[in-house]
Amino acid sequence: MQNKLFSPNKTLNVNGKLIDLSQPKVMGILNVTPDSFYEGSCFTDPTLQLRQVEKMLEEEADFIDVGGASTRSGAANVSEEEERKRILPVIESVVKHFPDAVLSVDTFRSTIARQAVEAGASIVNDVSGGEMDKNMFETVASLHVPYILMHMRGTPQTMAQHTQYENLILEITDYFQAKIYQLHQWGVKDIVLDPGFGFAKTSEQSFTLLRQLSHFHILEKPLLVGLSRKSMIWKTLQIKPEEALNGTTVLNTCALLQGAAILRVHDVRQAKETIRLVSRLATSVLPDQH
Repeated sequence: MQNKLFSPNKTLNVNGKLIDLSQPKVMGILNVTPDSFYEGSCFTDPTLQLRQVEKMLEEEADFIDVGGASTRSGAANVSEEEERKRILPVIESVVKHFPDAVLSVDTFRSTIARQAVEAGASIVNDVSGGEMDKNMFETVASLHVPYILMHMRGTPQTMAQHTQYENLILEITDYFQAKIYQLHQWGVKDIVLDPGFGFAKTSEQSFTLLRQLSHFHILEKPLLVGLSRKSMIWKTLQIKPEEALNGTTVLNTCALLQGAAILRVHDVRQAKETIRLVSRLATSVLPDQH
């Protein structure tokens, strides 16, 4: 019997290798920024960066997402030159030490995306969905890499002022449909959708989004979910981001039960365990009833 929980027949072509997403995958976060909403995820020292990558790979991370500019609400804007100086040496170092690692670059700048892919990254993860750099779609098309398309309004600096929706789910669906059409026109084939939890969305809206996550399967693209230690968890529980691992696991479970294909997380081992348990639940067979 087909497993209904996970998105069937979804693959990503990464450097000519097909990655099967019918069993959910984990994307480990490597923030090479000095600031983040979660201090435990900031790695600015090259030795510590490699050690963290090694740890995530040992815990069976399927992808490593390298970001050089914080996208938390109200974060200071980082210049292109500063972002380049943070990201490119890390990617080059990881490729040298871990040649089999599949790297994603977390950037909204097409120039950084191109240079990162040339340095060894093989996925582009854009929080702005091409809104902050009009050359992004053309660049991704020319690079022939998978593109993670996230929903956000405004910029990380202004998104908190753009949380007014008449119909949250419908408006995000319309956004994705328009962007997918544009990407297809450019010839981009491998598209992953990220609903953007917390990006131009209140905690209440983010919970609504999670509750209705399965709706987005009508777009027939794999879903990436980034809930890890986000404010919707720690504000609800009245704790700190450092204490939000258990809450992350709970919400990741909810996302998996609605067909999430990729979990983007700070804590790889716990996410892999969550996938194994939910997968076991999905494939369990009821005994014959006599």
